[in-house]
Amino acid sequence: QVHVTESGGTSVQDGGSLRLSCTASGFTSDDFAMGWFRQALGKEREDIGSIRWSDGVTYYTASVKGRFTISKDKVTNTMYLEMSSLKPEDTAMYFCAAVALPMRLTPFQALRLMTTGSGYWGPGTQVTVSS
Repeated sequence: QVHVTESGGTSVQDGGSLRLSCTASGFTSDDFAMGWFRQALGKEREDIGSIRWSDGVTYYTASVKGRFTISKDKVTNTMYLEMSSLKPEDTAMYFCAAVALPMRLTPFQALRLMTTGSGYWGPGTQVTVSS
């Protein structure tokens, strides 16, 4: 059984940086992907990006490209989200998800697959950016 847990959310100042972590357990091979999403209060969930575990190829949504970086540690099965130049509009609950890949998919395709019933989700971690 796969378990996903995020950590690292906190309050930061406008322009600050923060790193979130997400650990996935239960996968028996590298044929999976992990991704980040966020949801601000009263708004729809938004994609952030994803990483294919076997080769580290990443995808980012346009709104965070250049400010956010996704990386991984294969030894601990931990994915990181490095966020810089944070703005108040980045305030949201940040969610991590993971999905087994039945075939070779792009990181974007994997991100979409996470939003179906095939994805495993963490409980979320709150990030608040104050001006």
